[in-house]
Amino acid sequence: MSNSKIHIFDTTLRDGEQVPGCKLNTSEKVEIALQLEALGVDIIEAGFPISSPGDFQSVQEISLAVKDVSVCGLSRAVLKDIETAAEALKHARRPRIHTGIGTSDYHIKAKFNSNREDILERAIQCVRWARNFTDEVEFYAEDAGRTDNVYLAQVIEAVIKAGATVVNIPDTTGYCLPYQYGEKIAFLVNNVPNIDKAIIACHCHNDLGLATANSIAGVIAGARQIECTVNGLGERAGNTSLEEVVMIIRQHAHLGFNTGVDASQLNPISRLVSDTMRMPVQPNKAIVGSNAFSHSSGIHQDGFLKDAQTYEIIAPEEVGADTSKIILTARSGRSALAYRFRKLGYDFNRDEVDKLYEAFLQVADEKKEVQDEDLKVMALTVVSVEL
Repeated sequence: MSNSKIHIFDTTLRDGEQVPGCKLNTSEKVEIALQLEALGVDIIEAGFPISSPGDFQSVQEISLAVKDVSVCGLSRAVLKDIETAAEALKHARRPRIHTGIGTSDYHIKAKFNSNREDILERAIQCVRWARNFTDEVEFYAEDAGRTDNVYLAQVIEAVIKAGATVVNIPDTTGYCLPYQYGEKIAFLVNNVPNIDKAIIACHCHNDLGLATANSIAGVIAGARQIECTVNGLGERAGNTSLEEVVMIIRQHAHLGFNTGVDASQLNPISRLVSDTMRMPVQPNKAIVGSNAFSHSSGIHQDGFLKDAQTYEIIAPEEVGADTSKIILTARSGRSALAYRFRKLGYDFNRDEVDKLYEAFLQVADEKKEVQDEDLKVMALTVVSVEL
C-alpha cells in the first residue's frame, strides 16, 4: 500500500451514536453502513458488541451487508468483550477487533487504580487475545493525547510485537494543540523500532475545536489512518469530521495524500445521517452546512459573481451540494440585487437598479432576508414592469 493512501475509519455508528438522542436501530445502522461503503471509506466501526444485544445484532447485520470494507467492533481489554466482538464479526469478510486501554496517568490512577507496568501487561494481553480471532487488530491507547510520550512509545512497541496491525493514538479529551499532536505522532515514528509493522491512526475529539486540525497534523507527521464521523458527530463536542478531512486532503494535493472517498456523496450522506439520527447540521458547518456555499456580503457577492473562485475554494457540485446561493440582506450590494432580478427574468439598466436598490435597502433593513416575492413587488411598484 502506497504511503500516500490515508485510510478513512468511520465511527459514525459507534462514537457518533454516543451523542444523546442519536440512538439508531439495526435497520438504520445497516442503511448508513451501505452508504458509507458506497462513499468509499475503508473501515466501518459498526458498534460495541458487548454493550447491548441491539448493538451486537447491528454489528452482525452490518457484517453480512457490506462487502468491500473492513467491519470493526470495539472492545475493552477484557476477554469477554473480545470474544463477543469476534462472534458479532464472524460473518464479516474483513473483520477487525478494536481493543485497548487507557494509558495516561489520569486513567491509570483514577480509572483503573493501577500502575504503568500493569497497564502495559494488560495492553499486550488484549492484543494477544484479539489475534486469536482475527488478523486485523487495532489497539487504542485511550487518552494518548495526555500520555507521556516515552511510556506511550513503550506501549505501542509492545502491542505491535504482540500482533497489533493498527495503533490508534486518541486525543480522547481534545486537549492537544495541532503541533503537540503532530509531535506525538512524530515521536512514535522516530522512537518505536517496529512502527513500520503497523499503521498509526489518529482519533481526535473536538473539545477545543481542534479535532480536524489535529488529525491533519497527525497524517503530516506519519499517521496513515484518520478516525472520523459524518458531520463530526461524537461524544461531548464531537469527533473529527469526515467531510472536512476528506476535502482538506483533496484541496491540498501538495501533501501527496489521497483517501479514495467519493466527494460527491458527502452532502447526501450528511443529510442521511442528520435525518436518521435526528441531529440537525449547524448552518455554518464546513462542507455540508446549509450556508457553506451562501454569500450575503456585498463585497463577497460582487467578487463571486465575477469569478466564483474569488470566494469559493470548493465548487458545491464537487461535494454533492446544491448550487451556490446569493442571499439578499441589508449587507448586499447592487450587483447581487441585479443578479437576483435577472434570475427572475428581469433585465434592468443601471439607473433602474439604482432606484430599486434604494427600495431594496428599506425592505432589507426590516427583514433578515429579502425573498423573490419581495423582489417581484419591487419590480412592479418601483419600476412598474411585469413579466
